[in-house]
Amino acid sequence: MQKESLTILETLPPLSVDPHFMALEAMAESMQKKPLAYLFAEEPDRFSKFHFQLEGLLIDFSKQRIDQAVLEKLADLTKSRKLTESIALLFSESKINQSENRAAMHWALRTPKKGLQALGIDPQISSAIHHELEKMYALVEQIHQGQYRGATGEVVTDVVNIGVGGSDLGPLMASYALADFTVRTEKELNIHFVSTMDGSQLSELLHQLRPETTLFIISSKSFGTIDTLKNAATVRSWMEKALGDEPQLLKNHFIGVSSNSEAMSRWGIAKERQLYLWEWVGGRYSLWSAIGLPIALTIGVEGFKSFLEGGYTMDCHFREAPLTENLPILMAMIEIWNSNCLDIQTHAVLPYDGRLKYFASYLQQLEMESNGKNITRGEERVDYTTCPIIWGEVGPNAQHAFYQLLHQGTEAVSADFIAPKRRYTDDQFTYSENATELIEQHDLALANCLAQSRLLAFGNAALVEEHKGNIEEMERIPAYKGYEGNQPSSMILIESLTPKTLGMLIALYEHKVFVQSVIWNINPFDQWGVEKGKEIASQLIPLLKGDRPTGSVVDSSTAGLIQYLQGADTK
Repeated sequence: MQKESLTILETLPPLSVDPHFMALEAMAESMQKKPLAYLFAEEPDRFSKFHFQLEGLLIDFSKQRIDQAVLEKLADLTKSRKLTESIALLFSESKINQSENRAAMHWALRTPKKGLQALGIDPQISSAIHHELEKMYALVEQIHQGQYRGATGEVVTDVVNIGVGGSDLGPLMASYALADFTVRTEKELNIHFVSTMDGSQLSELLHQLRPETTLFIISSKSFGTIDTLKNAATVRSWMEKALGDEPQLLKNHFIGVSSNSEAMSRWGIAKERQLYLWEWVGGRYSLWSAIGLPIALTIGVEGFKSFLEGGYTMDCHFREAPLTENLPILMAMIEIWNSNCLDIQTHAVLPYDGRLKYFASYLQQLEMESNGKNITRGEERVDYTTCPIIWGEVGPNAQHAFYQLLHQGTEAVSADFIAPKRRYTDDQFTYSENATELIEQHDLALANCLAQSRLLAFGNAALVEEHKGNIEEMERIPAYKGYEGNQPSSMILIESLTPKTLGMLIALYEHKVFVQSVIWNINPFDQWGVEKGKEIASQLIPLLKGDRPTGSVVDSSTAGLIQYLQGADTK
């Protein structure tokens, strides 16, 4: 039955000829004549109609260029594109990642045993998932209690995560975002991240660390990623020069996280120091697994369990909520409307909380590596746009950088504003005499967040209060001070940034990406575009070392650049 359903997805007609999509394109022509200021004048109660809540999460779509008719037609489109069937396939063992002949079961990593049983997942898979989690939890507790020691018997005080892509961005983003929840340990524990292949991060970091008290996590799904293994080889050499080439050195100072146990063993990582990752977990979806070890080391076992609970909460909502109230589906379909119907090809992520510093970078990988595709599941080239360009920055910094383009540039841009409702008020935080000032700063950030969203939507019309409603005075505003507005945005408010709400937020975007892939009929779980560059790089390394090219001819540009890098005169 699952194979039959997958075949249905592979044989979906192109989006461009779907009657519901064609109807949406016609509606878009009419909507282009209705700026957001007009829509709000027509429907003053848009907020009540177009905002939705789930536990500690609120999303307001009222500043999107939509109306009820558009939402209804978008819902019709999900039905014709087999979205319900696709969601059922995702939450199963079906090999929905057909180009790699794998399932896509990252959601299972955060699902309780009873939840997996209810979905009919093989009990062996469930047992394996929770076995690895318990193994990771035991390691975290050992390190936190000061019982994990290096080869010389000293307590580990620094942990360095070496990875790249999903093995770096996810743990880095979440650990930084949840730093307020850092657990107190016997000895202060410092978490570091290394990803760049040029060695710049390691060069700076190794001067600050002591080999005797440093533990390295080598995170690589394949355990064959050259960026990660080069960095791992460098730190191994650093350790051996300081402490000697002893088996105990590798056992006590290196942990591996991978789906390739044999490769970890060949490298020298002891079996008891290996944490397993499954082939059906994509790298950019892997922070819920042992790849999230740095997150668990930051926020503790209970914090990590709360993080998983947040993701599972969103999973249940995604599976069970009706189309008209389903947050990931609404979010995805409105962006489909923006990108494919209103021709808005770039999307900004603007968090008004410094703790979400790395969130936009994380979403860049999640969205553009997943949906940056031009071939359908049926192996035909698309004749419509797929993933918009994702970019962003922490809002207050961005206001003094690229907001000029958002407000007065020539590009149409959609945006997600993200902010916590509360901060600096929990009993957990003790800011003593600075509490009042910090709360005021948070209020200032919220005011700016709301103001920028309002100005993007309404342009000069947002300035009515400033000019006391004097239309003539507003019309005399110089052109260079004019704001056209009509830039659509969504406002995402969370009650407070906690492990659970961050888990919900990440899963929200994961499912948004999946919904869009279904509408575009592309596979979001492979990344063949990443692989070819690695292959070509491997071919060029011998040429940089002086070998002459054999077989395929190197183009003149690459050949000339290699000559220059080797010191030859290129004049």
